Amino acid sequence: MRVLGVDPGLTRCGVGVVEGVAGRPLTMLGVGVVRTPADADIGPRLVEIERGIEEWIDRFDPELVAVERVFSQHNVRTVMGTAQASAVAMLCASRRGLPVALHTPSEVKAAVTGSGRADKAQVGAMVTRLLRLSAPPKPADAADALALAICHIWRAPATNRLQQAVAAQSRLQQAVAAQNRLQRAVAPHTPKGRTS
Repeated sequence: MRVLGVDPGLTRCGVGVVEGVAGRPLTMLGVGVVRTPADADIGPRLVEIERGIEEWIDRFDPELVAVERVFSQHNVRTVMGTAQASAVAMLCASRRGLPVALHTPSEVKAAVTGSGRADKAQVGAMVTRLLRLSAPPKPADAADALALAICHIWRAPATNRLQQAVAAQSRLQQAVAAQNRLQRAVAPHTPKGRTS
């Protein structure tokens, strides 16, 4: 599986591509940051992020895009910018028919470090170790993007099994309901008021 991880942000949008399957060594194919000037208007900044993500999709041809789920912070302005950059990443993927997976920061930290409360240095160190890199990717947004891709690759088998189990349960319930309707339809009918 080849996953493009996106750590959304207006000034620095981290991007990283990881390939592999759960239980096997993973390979980093690329890592970087799409940058926009903080003093520019929002519209042109979003266009720059779109162009950057489109270039990464063209270059690496991922099967899926994993984006950090935006969560509430104290700084509303930061949340808005993150949400806007996140929407651009989802749009780029969806326009090409690529599935999008959203993971919370604590899910990513827990998957990569074993603790949902890990700090950026711990995430960077584990990404470095897991991908057998010589040094942690800089800036931290780049390491976070790789962590998102790793998280998705590791979580995908369990998520797929859960989705398959839910689908199987739904099919079973539909079959039982159909069987019950059929039994009622063919059951002997005794007219009211008559006894044998």
